[in-house]
Parts: sequence; structure tokens; C-alpha cells
Amino acid sequence: MKYISTRGRAPSLTFEEAMLSGLARDGGLYVPEMIPQMSKDDIRALHGLPYEEVAFRVMRPFIGDGFTDEVFADLIAKAYAGFGHVARAPLVQLAPGHFLLELFHGPTLAFKDFAMQLIGQLFEEALTRRGQRVTIVGATSGDTGSAAIEAFRGLDSVDVFILYPHGRVSEVQRRQMTTPVESNVHAVAMDGHFDDCQARLKDMFNDFDFRDGVRLAGVNSINWARVLAQVVYYFSSAVSLGAPDRKVSFTVPTGNFGDIFAGYIAKKMGLPIDRLVVATNQNDILHRCLTTGDYKTDEVTPSISPSMDIQVSSNFERALFDAYGRDGNAVGQLMDELKTGGFNVSQGALQALRETFDSGRVSEGETLATIRAAHDTMGELLCPHSAVGVRVAEAQRDPKVPMITLATAHPAKFPDAVEKASGIRPPLPERMADLYERPERVTRSKNDLVALQTLIKERIPS
Repeated sequence: MKYISTRGRAPSLTFEEAMLSGLARDGGLYVPEMIPQMSKDDIRALHGLPYEEVAFRVMRPFIGDGFTDEVFADLIAKAYAGFGHVARAPLVQLAPGHFLLELFHGPTLAFKDFAMQLIGQLFEEALTRRGQRVTIVGATSGDTGSAAIEAFRGLDSVDVFILYPHGRVSEVQRRQMTTPVESNVHAVAMDGHFDDCQARLKDMFNDFDFRDGVRLAGVNSINWARVLAQVVYYFSSAVSLGAPDRKVSFTVPTGNFGDIFAGYIAKKMGLPIDRLVVATNQNDILHRCLTTGDYKTDEVTPSISPSMDIQVSSNFERALFDAYGRDGNAVGQLMDELKTGGFNVSQGALQALRETFDSGRVSEGETLATIRAAHDTMGELLCPHSAVGVRVAEAQRDPKVPMITLATAHPAKFPDAVEKASGIRPPLPERMADLYERPERVTRSKNDLVALQTLIKERIPS
């Protein structure tokens, strides 16, 4: 299995090489050269299996020869051993034909744990075997950072620096990043918003002297391994509702497009997904693009669903690559236009996107109302991101096709918004009940590439 860049000007790599590289050297994102297929019998055979076994069968064709079957199975087992629910990703019925996929039972209470816990294991195994050490830099709107720090804290082969927008994440998200005591992890509160953090991260990858000098690696959703790990729960949940002998649809609250792109890969593998619905908050660039064809950036407006406060959705590039017939030059031109404010998707590419993706937008008031209504009528307490998904799903679902909405975070990660809507302040799970009492360790930084690079070089071992 080889991986190629969405911009067509970087060498193809193995899975392990693409994972350790993160971003391609031409600025593109790695995607599989081909998508492995699962037959109906293969999918049917997943029914009733433990989540770890489903994960092995779904991901194994993408891995290649970098990890033996025995090692890969062991790493999967280690990755999910710390989850708080034996099913890992349980389904809860909200209404006839509408189900909630709970993805918040991992150590940081967000869906990012499914990928990050596995990536931590894969990185440590590969780097130890190679006798190498890398510097991981990530940008986060909240959940990626805490999941990355939790996955890599204390590991011998990595130093981790997480950039997050100062004052624009929830208190729980911030404390999950700033309270770990291990010396190899660093939380950096950067001036600006998430798109600024993401832009500086890409600048670092495109500065090849710096990139090579610190052995830079990335674990944002630009990293293909992140997307691959998220493909698994589309299979596990769909099979629970009758796939492959029954179609299902998914609604995904998303800002960076990575989680829903994983659903697209599942569909390409053979999972009978009817519709993939993109649910956005007021920062609705994905909804606007799928509706009009215009991908034009605007000001980021802070919201009660901060992990979706994004205007530059990195993983959308992967979807555009397929929509443009895997033409790397065409994608490269679009990304150049994005630097000056945006681009227009061609009619043919837009039609290709619309054949798979629908979308909807939810206001702040509607988000709060959905949290309140879900608790009153369904007995379910939703985080604001999950509420965005539920609202869009209820408006767009086909009664004849089961709809699964992804619940991306535990409500306790956003207690202020949940309490405002429902009158209930959700408590943290017992294992992190003392989070507000732990001392914080954080570095403030201005939105400046040189300052960030200097900070990183000073902190890593010489």
C-alpha cells in the first residue's frame, strides 16, 4: 500500500512513512493510492465482534508491511484499554430511526481519542524500532490537543508541542492540555484563533530546514493515520444496525472535515452509507461551499461549540482531490487561491461532492434549544457540538434509512453551555474529578513563526 500527496508533487510513501511525516513536502495531504474493498460477507462477519477486532480487520489492509499482524493487534488492544465503556463506541437510540454514536468514552472524553490513542502506540513502536526521536507539533481548537498530550505524555521517543488559541477553548479542554506534568509535553497558548494556529503549523512543515532539524512530525487530522482510525466506528455502528444488508446515514458535526472524511473512506471501502451529512455551527464555510460552490473564508466567530470554530478545513482538500479526479495540479491551484481568500469549486467537482455529502447549519440559539429538548424528550445530555449534529440530523434524515449522529464529546467538557441550556451542570467522570485543582503549566506565545520555532528548539533535547 502506497500513499500519494493531494498535490501530486511529493514522492509516494509507505503507511509508516506517511504517518511519521504527517504533511507531504509539497504541502499536500497523504491519501491511499487505492482504497481497499470489503465485500458484503467481510462486513457481515464484523457483526458481534469486539471493537478491537473490527478495528484490526478494517485498518489492516491500509497498514502494509510496517507492522506484523501480532504487533498491530497488540497496539490496538493497548490503545483502547483505557476507554470507559466496554463497547468503546456504543449506540444509543434517540428516536425511531435516529441513533447517537457515543464517541466520548476515551481518556479525554472526545472522539479524538479513538485516533490519538492508537497513533501514540504506532509512533512509539515505529520510532523505537528505528531508534529515532521526533518533535510532534499540533494545532487544536480544543480536543485534538488534549487527546495528543494524553496519548504521547511520558513516551521516550517524542516531544509534543500543542498550539491552541488563547481564550478560545473551554476550561476543561485547556486544563486537559495544561495540567499533565510530564516534561515531554508542552501546551502553547497562541494569540489568534484556530486557523492561525493551523497556519503556523503548516508554515513549520513548509520550512524544510526547521522541519528536518527538529525531525518534525504532525498528528493533526492532516495525518492519514488519524483519519484511518476514525473509519472503524462507521463500520462498527453500521453493522450494529444491519449493514451491509441495510443502508445507514451519518450526520457529523465537523469543522476540519476529518471525521466525516473517514465516513467517506468507509463508503468507498464498501460500507452501504446512504448519506453523509455535514453539520456546522455559525462558522459555516463547509455548508456554504456545499450549497453554493464558493469556498470563501470569513472571520471566525467564537461560539459555544468552539471545536468547530474553523474557516480553513484542512481535510476538505482530500475530498477535493477525489472530486477533481485526483488531479494534484488542480488541487494545488485551489490551495494557492485559498491563500488570498478562497476559491470556487468547479461545477463537475461540486456535483461529485453533492453525490455523497449533504449539509446543514445551526445557530447558537438552535444549539441551546436542542440541548434542552434532547434532555427533556430523550433523556440525553448533549455537548454543544453533538447538539449541532442532532439538530441537523432531525431536519434532514429519511425515515426509511437509520440515521446515526456522532456524539463527539462528553457534555462535561462544555459545562457552561450545557448548564445554560438545560439547567444541569454535567460533572466530570470520577477519574478526572480533581481536574480543576491540578496546577497548570502553559506557555503564552504571539502569532509569530520565528518565535514559535525558537521556543520549540529551546525546549527539545539537544
